[in-house]
Amino acid sequence: MRILSAVVLSVCMAMVLGMVAPKAKASEWNKKTVITFNEPVEIPGKVLAPGTYIFSLSQTLSDRHIVQIWSGNGEHLIAAVISDPIERSQPAPEVIVQLQKQGGHSLERIKDWFYPGDLQGEQFFYPTPSGTANTALGK
Repeated sequence: MRILSAVVLSVCMAMVLGMVAPKAKASEWNKKTVITFNEPVEIPGKVLAPGTYIFSLSQTLSDRHIVQIWSGNGEHLIAAVISDPIERSQPAPEVIVQLQKQGGHSLERIKDWFYPGDLQGEQFFYPTPSGTANTALGK
């Protein structure tokens, strides 16, 4: 009977501690975000087909501005994109992915990505089309 009482007491204590202990959020460190696109979208160097993807920051301590884009099940790394920090004036309660339409029939590009509650997000940069720099320089 004492053993049964000890087991019941241990289970009850574990349940109470589980309710009081702060919830660990592993995704806050790497900003893991699941995003679904209904149409193809462009990221630097690639096009993502419609579907679900996982966006996260690289696990490195040296550079926190590398966005990793994984398949929806998290098994395949699709791209690692170098980004720059960008600031918002107020945090959003949900994920924000801003898309940018380019002229003509081109795909929408991911402009930036903000994790819920953050003022700082990640801004994506795209190479300029060949000839654009020469035209801008007047050549």
